[in-house]
Amino acid sequence: MGLLLLWFGLIRESIAQEAEPEKPKKEKPDYSSLPKNPRKAAILSAILPGAGQVYNNKAWKVPLIYTGLAVDIYFIGFNNRRYNVFNDALEAFDNGDATQFPSLNREALVRNIDYWRRNRDLTILLIGVIYALNIVDANVDAHLSGFEINDDLALDVGPHFESFSTKNNSLGVSFKLKF
Repeated sequence: MGLLLLWFGLIRESIAQEAEPEKPKKEKPDYSSLPKNPRKAAILSAILPGAGQVYNNKAWKVPLIYTGLAVDIYFIGFNNRRYNVFNDALEAFDNGDATQFPSLNREALVRNIDYWRRNRDLTILLIGVIYALNIVDANVDAHLSGFEINDDLALDVGPHFESFSTKNNSLGVSFKLKF
């Protein structure tokens, strides 16, 4: 009986080993041909917003990132102050005290509280979006660092005048794409 169980166990183990296919190893992407490493740019931007842009020699984007963050932080504070004002007014209304909004009833105060809380929460989420876009921008910019831009590709914009007959003239703008 014990020998039979041992034999079934060995057969089962050999079948299980045969059924498992070998998993191919994932190869890491090779960024050696690019002037800038996208992974390094993304990590730098994740650590300090704007550092990946500086690494990619696009330092002019850094003030845009920090301006966006500063404006968003300002609006978080603004929306939070308005939320607190209406929340205090609702507490005063419920206690029977005079509020600074005598023309608003309880439902209107609750609507305002919900409105300002929703705005505050959305602006908090916007900080995450700005942070994520900072990382994505650094990564994409590093990927495109090997893209060659030369003068052979140009877009010229200029005036255009065309005469159809003595009385019909056409005046417009001409776009010329040169390869």
